[in-house]
Amino acid sequence: MNNSQKIVKRKLSDDVTDRLLEMIDSGKFAPGDTLPSERELMERFGVGRPAIREAMQSLQSAGLIAISHGQRPRVTQPTAQGIIAQIDLAARHLLNSSPASLEHLKDARLLFETGIVRQAAEKATETDIERLQAALDRQKQCFKAKKPNQFVEADMAFHIAIAETTKNPIFIATSQAMLGWLKQFHSKLLHWEGNEHITLEEHQNIVDLIASNNSELAEQEMIDHLNRSRSSYQLDNNKAVLT
Repeated sequence: MNNSQKIVKRKLSDDVTDRLLEMIDSGKFAPGDTLPSERELMERFGVGRPAIREAMQSLQSAGLIAISHGQRPRVTQPTAQGIIAQIDLAARHLLNSSPASLEHLKDARLLFETGIVRQAAEKATETDIERLQAALDRQKQCFKAKKPNQFVEADMAFHIAIAETTKNPIFIATSQAMLGWLKQFHSKLLHWEGNEHITLEEHQNIVDLIASNNSELAEQEMIDHLNRSRSSYQLDNNKAVLT
């Protein structure tokens, strides 16, 4: 018999999860509402307490409900940042254990940020440009003060500020996540290599091109910038170094 014809028996908790998810998606339980008690749900669905509790854990892991001791589960307001945060620990573990995954992340970041900077150049307002320049100025101050860890933080803030220019919360959350995952590969072992001034010059070029609404050149500048800095993130015995 073909394996595709076999009937797979589902866990009761999976059925309960699906039913509760339908209620949340339909608006029967809106963000901020509390779900019925365990006993009410047991009676409604005709299942035991373990199935209800497993379903609740699944919904909590997915970021759809919040469970506090002594209180009924409460439906949460989904956010892009919260949803992406659900995979944060797994992503960090994957990257720490796989050099190939780190290279894949670099590729993903290149594709992502070139698209972001193009949109930024098309949409940026005067206020956005002032915010980008202020972020870059903070990075320049960290360089002058010879504070390498703060320099990295300011570098991340600059790239996130570009994503914020799109006003798209999914882009912003994705940018924060990618940069956070990359940060672990150099934050503790950062040392000056004489290339920081090049980073600052490239960042200034990007700001100027965004300000002039030159999306094509801004994209190319970002490509050159990220390709040059790819070697900054490397695995060394499951730890990373900045080169």
